[in-house]
Amino acid sequence: MYFRILNNEISGELTYLLADQDVREAVLIDPYACDLPVLSALLAERDLRLRWVLRTHQHDEIQVNERAQLAYLGAPLVQGSELAQWSLEDGSFLPFGNEVMHLLKTPGHTVNCLSFGWRDRLFCGGLFAITTCPHQSHPAAPEALWDSVTQRIFTMPDETLLFVGHENRARAVSTVQEQRRWHPFFASLTRDEFLAHMSALVEKKSFESNF
Repeated sequence: MYFRILNNEISGELTYLLADQDVREAVLIDPYACDLPVLSALLAERDLRLRWVLRTHQHDEIQVNERAQLAYLGAPLVQGSELAQWSLEDGSFLPFGNEVMHLLKTPGHTVNCLSFGWRDRLFCGGLFAITTCPHQSHPAAPEALWDSVTQRIFTMPDETLLFVGHENRARAVSTVQEQRRWHPFFASLTRDEFLAHMSALVEKKSFESNF
């Protein structure tokens, strides 16, 4: 297997490339149009056929040309708002080579967020990026986010590796056990306290936008 992490040092956004080198099939998780030359070069260098483009979340209302540019990768694009196009549901499997990705619906950061599991790893996008997403200063659906994290992610084995979609002077990978114990919002707050914090973030953003 081939595994590569690409980090945009300006935005903090992370892209992941996984490939079954025996069959030469690959998937990209959270690619960005600005990185298309690099991504295309990586695929060509190892003679990889891109099987899926997987997006844990998207801000297409802000990045209006992003999806059209990603189409140049020439692979089916899977994102939460269009699962029906590929007849995909929660728990679906996405094959690439001799491997499979496991699709999970984990709304919260955006309304239609997805996570993708592979072996002992989960690519969970912006679920833990409460304030570090460059396109969104607070979760779109706080109640759903709390449930996604506490009822889905935190019920996974402690050693499950969590790969995030955004980093801010932090590691790209942690574990379920680490996040359950030490995440500043999910580890020490009750649900009501968490929602109160999220409401305060919205109010702060609304106040700042008026000045």
